[in-house]
Amino acid sequence: MRHGKKFNHLSRKSAHRKALLANLAKALIKHKRIRTTLAKAKALRKYVEPLINRAKYDTMHSRRVVFSYLQDKACIKELYGPIREKIYDRPGGYTRILKLGPRRGDFAEMALIELVDFNEFIEDKTKSLSSRARKKVKKPKVAPVESIASTLQAPANELVTEASPQVESETEVIMQPLGESTIEESTAPSPEAALAGAQEVEHVDKREDIGSSGNESNISDSPASSSAEGTHEEESKS
Repeated sequence: MRHGKKFNHLSRKSAHRKALLANLAKALIKHKRIRTTLAKAKALRKYVEPLINRAKYDTMHSRRVVFSYLQDKACIKELYGPIREKIYDRPGGYTRILKLGPRRGDFAEMALIELVDFNEFIEDKTKSLSSRARKKVKKPKVAPVESIASTLQAPANELVTEASPQVESETEVIMQPLGESTIEESTAPSPEAALAGAQEVEHVDKREDIGSSGNESNISDSPASSSAEGTHEEESKS
């Protein structure tokens, strides 16, 4: 009967279970995060957190107690080195369990167990502080939106009032040359009118040329010219 046995046996005998948890603890200390089933992760958390807590007291006795569980000198060196520096100010809660969903095949619930202070994806400085230090951290005060809007609108209105007379004077100065240019443009002929005038002048010149040539031909054909030619012929004969 299992009266009063509340921990998870993990379907193993005591020796097998202790060896399993010791191997999982060594892997967690070396790699800082491991992936296993949810039941093993919960059992490992109860097994490894007391060992991590002993690393705060760097004495020969505490080292020997931890070594009796892990039986690995490299893990002891890692635990009493960088891990001790990270967790020294943390009052418990050294591991975190994240559920990953069921595993393909047997549909077992998988989880990720990691050391809280070695998570590279969470960069929240307040989490690494102690509980007293967290209370001392104050959030920065943010001014209300209405006050910010009023401060922004006030100088803008002043700038508009100061710049308004200058704008009027500039418009007056600019309007004078604009009026002169418009008058000049109205008096100057348009390019279409100039082309039409040039064409009319060409037609007039052509008409005059035609008229002059016609007059010359008429003069040569007139009777006066024929009589003059006859008299010249008579004089030549005599």
